[in-house]
Amino acid sequence: MKIIEINKLPGQVALNLGALRSSSKRPTVVEALPAVTYVRPKVVVDGRAVAAYAKVCGFKAAHGVPLLYPHMLAFPLSMMLFGSKYYPWPAMGTVHLANQARQHQRIHVGDELRIEMQTGELLAHEKGQIFTLHSRAIRGSTLMWESTGHFLRVGVKQVTGPAFEGDLKDPAPLSHQADFYAGAGIGRRYAFVSGDVNPIHLSALTARILGFKRAIAHGMWTTARALSTLMPREPIEQACVTAEFKTPLYLPARTSLWTSRTEGQTLFEVRNAKGDKPHLRGRVQC
Repeated sequence: MKIIEINKLPGQVALNLGALRSSSKRPTVVEALPAVTYVRPKVVVDGRAVAAYAKVCGFKAAHGVPLLYPHMLAFPLSMMLFGSKYYPWPAMGTVHLANQARQHQRIHVGDELRIEMQTGELLAHEKGQIFTLHSRAIRGSTLMWESTGHFLRVGVKQVTGPAFEGDLKDPAPLSHQADFYAGAGIGRRYAFVSGDVNPIHLSALTARILGFKRAIAHGMWTTARALSTLMPREPIEQACVTAEFKTPLYLPARTSLWTSRTEGQTLFEVRNAKGDKPHLRGRVQC
């Protein structure tokens, strides 16, 4: 396993230029990703950054550090991977297919964390090659938070690995719980706090250049927006959320949140305004 320590992140422009330059990659058959771990050894959880993220995603101050906030700290490491020699495909055309995040202990503003992002296994998919990234947030010697993301590299013909199977099957009947509005500018607002400035999220114009009829919402924003309604109105010690991204949420849009609650977990879907098409299917346990 190669360890790459990052003591100072490149600026957003440099990160995204690296990903853009990867468009020239023309890989042969990929049997496995190189075993690489990117590390940010000392990251302090910044209160202003947490507040900005919370505001964009609909959380209140009473929620504390939201469950998915550490994803913001690990995301730049994935961008560095995409622009590196260790990632064999162009970054553009990579689709975030599913994500699971687990908080083992509560994270506080001011905590100093070690953030790690590690390459994982390959899985086969009918539309291309899935690769896996594992992220962790560690305080001292304690694992505080971890996440596994599945990403689809569309168009790969000769794929490697066992077939991908999602964790979330068709749920039991769900009930309409709430509605929320995803404005035309939410992609730009979330990009500002997350660093994820993929053009498909920024405007109708930039999305059309890449084949989309309008800008689409970030999947991780959609998940966080649902969690801002579903999570208890106080900081939590432990929780786990699994999300699978189904159909694009074109902006602007009115959406509906559908749920089924049992002891210890909530199944949920973010659907269109009519409630007949899922954009996101998820499960949260806490």
